[in-house]
Amino acid sequence: MKKNELTVQESEVGLRIDKLLVTNLNDISRSKLKTWFEANLILVNGKPAKANYTVQKNDLISWQQPEIKPLEIEARDIPLEIVFEDEDLLVVNKPSGMVVHPSAGHQEDTLVNALLFHCNDLSGINGVARPGIVHRIDKDTSGLLMVAKNDKAHEALASQLQDKMVKRAYQLIVHGEIQHEFGTIDAPIGRSEKNRQLMDVVDKGKPAVTHFEVLERIHDKFTLVKCVLETGRTHQIRVHMKYIGFPLVGDPKYGPRKTIDVEGQALHAYLLGFKHPSTNEWMEFEAPLPSAFQTVLDNLKKSY
Repeated sequence: MKKNELTVQESEVGLRIDKLLVTNLNDISRSKLKTWFEANLILVNGKPAKANYTVQKNDLISWQQPEIKPLEIEARDIPLEIVFEDEDLLVVNKPSGMVVHPSAGHQEDTLVNALLFHCNDLSGINGVARPGIVHRIDKDTSGLLMVAKNDKAHEALASQLQDKMVKRAYQLIVHGEIQHEFGTIDAPIGRSEKNRQLMDVVDKGKPAVTHFEVLERIHDKFTLVKCVLETGRTHQIRVHMKYIGFPLVGDPKYGPRKTIDVEGQALHAYLLGFKHPSTNEWMEFEAPLPSAFQTVLDNLKKSY
């Protein structure tokens, strides 16, 4: 581990040590500092310090910077549809069928493998298994994702997600004809009590809010819907639409047994908006429906 030191100056007396270090260490994020405090890697006058310690004149602050673990995930030359890229972030249009980060059964064919081949710099806040990943969408959901190239950008984007400042909209096809033009589903989501591999609306779940708008009714059998997420729970749209009686077309987990094969669920993250982490400029991107999704939609209109 690399050891560093600084001595508190008179002008810095009374500051919290974590805020002092954030100011002095431009390349270290708040999230990373938090882990250092928890691991007792930050000392004041030779003793472990808490993040809320108020510094005094001539305090000797020392910290040990852990060695960066080598990334064991292999870079793979997998095609990527990059909608936007600069020195801080990328916006990627992920195809249906691609897993976002490595997991059991998917070690070499994920979005992370493709990102590592495309660029050398990705944020490390989520650890070596998920470099750059600020948020994710399901394997069989297509659409837009933001990816951070450095920890400062990651922290800013994650903060926007937490503060519900990121605009995320989806298009989807559901079974049944939704009568209301607009609606809001406010129902907590957690692990299913019947099947721990599934999510469900449960009393002790985390708050989850989905706003929906009917875009088109397809005869009396299907509905094309726009959903806007206020929260980002696992499988949120899929669980919420099932909960109100309109499960997604093609959903292998939450849909009906007799559904339509769309190689996954008919769910596309078509719109993504956020403030740029460095310029604070509002940015908004749209991705058209994938050809497979559009084909299913067209066929439904012709068949019924």
